[in-house]
Amino acid sequence: MAATAGPPGAYERRSASDATGIALLGVCAAWTLISAGVHGGQPEGVLLAVLAVAAGYAGGRICGALLPVAAPCAGALAGVGLAAAAPYLSPGPVSAAPLGHTGAAAALLILASGAACSAAWAARRPSTRLAMRLLAVGIVVAAVALGSMAGVIACVGILLCSLATALMRGRVLGLVGLALATAVVTGLTWAIADDVLPEGLSASLEGQLDGYRVELWHDALALAGQEPALGVGPGRFADSSPTVAEHLLTDGRPHSALLQQAAEQGLAGVLLLAAVFCWLLYALYRSPRSTQVVLSAGAALTALAAVASVGNALSVTAVTTGAGYLAGIATARPLGDEPAQLRPSASSPGSAGPG
Repeated sequence: MAATAGPPGAYERRSASDATGIALLGVCAAWTLISAGVHGGQPEGVLLAVLAVAAGYAGGRICGALLPVAAPCAGALAGVGLAAAAPYLSPGPVSAAPLGHTGAAAALLILASGAACSAAWAARRPSTRLAMRLLAVGIVVAAVALGSMAGVIACVGILLCSLATALMRGRVLGLVGLALATAVVTGLTWAIADDVLPEGLSASLEGQLDGYRVELWHDALALAGQEPALGVGPGRFADSSPTVAEHLLTDGRPHSALLQQAAEQGLAGVLLLAAVFCWLLYALYRSPRSTQVVLSAGAALTALAAVASVGNALSVTAVTTGAGYLAGIATARPLGDEPAQLRPSASSPGSAGPG
């Protein structure tokens, strides 16, 4: 039996997972058009993001099957290069970018770190694995050089999580932990916007953020309360936000994917965003790749979700494409065998570990 072989029926379940993902992305696109049709707006940005995720995922599946080590390595190097160019990738005027390009740079470094760690676990030769881990360390150094503190913290965390997966024999608990971590971060973001946290905790958390960002969050939640069903329309936050109207130079976004969805597409948009993330975690659970590859990619996607909760990283096409690409690589079935000591168990898709 090949090292990447899964349990009987795994192919059918992976096909069902892929079909679910296609359906979810299609619903996201349809809901964007419905919201825009009712309230007006500019759905092109959301549609482009949906297309970027789908294209990246398909490309990752193909490249991951053909080149399980080289594909994530190339993705990691591309991510670092794009992070250096982040100020020119972010929407809006460059002079208004401090809230935007920092999040975009951190997101690209996070995806690069996840790809490097995935490549390390996919490598057969110890020398290649060492080179990939050195690349992951180099990405941390690049984050320091680019001045992205969020990127430094996240990349170090991903590297440590990836190394810790060597001690894990199952992926279920790891993926559940990543889901809970995402829920905590997004919940705190919503709580800060709604001013429901205790005063001391709220002041401490807001101290890590700038006042302008928090004001944008307040506006986004207020707009979501006014139009809870459909939102004010995709791309119309800038037209409806008092805070944006008071600033001449701004990118017109609330700098939180969660709150932007709530304001522009209502609670249904929030649920769809959460559903897409849950689908990615489920696809990782069903992946024929080793637990180490799966959890390394999952840690990076979780860190990306955290950054997107407090920034506009998902507004950058390179980030959404990279997220889909990393997920595709981590769920691809390599044409060659992975290292035997890392192969999934034949009894469960989530029970892989070192031999």
